[in-house]
Amino acid sequence: MLLVNPFDETKREQGRPAPRLDTLRGKTIALLDISKPGGSVFLDRIEKLLVEKHGVARVIRESKPTYTKPAPPEVLDRIRRAQVHAAIEALAD
Repeated sequence: MLLVNPFDETKREQGRPAPRLDTLRGKTIALLDISKPGGSVFLDRIEKLLVEKHGVARVIRESKPTYTKPAPPEVLDRIRRAQVHAAIEALAD
């Protein structure tokens, strides 16, 4: 009998968390929809709250073609080119 461990036990160097924003006011935020059912509804609400309650100046929306795979390079490139201050990825169901 062969037992296979499903965990990735590769040793990795500890990374640093991204610097936190002092405020969202006046910032540009990316919202990434991973294309699960309900994700766009959730992001619609998040976008409204970001603008109305937190003074976000601009929200850009991007979507992955499918939730089963990582975002394609062109989607990530569009987010980078938009020079966002932060990104939020939506999970739903």
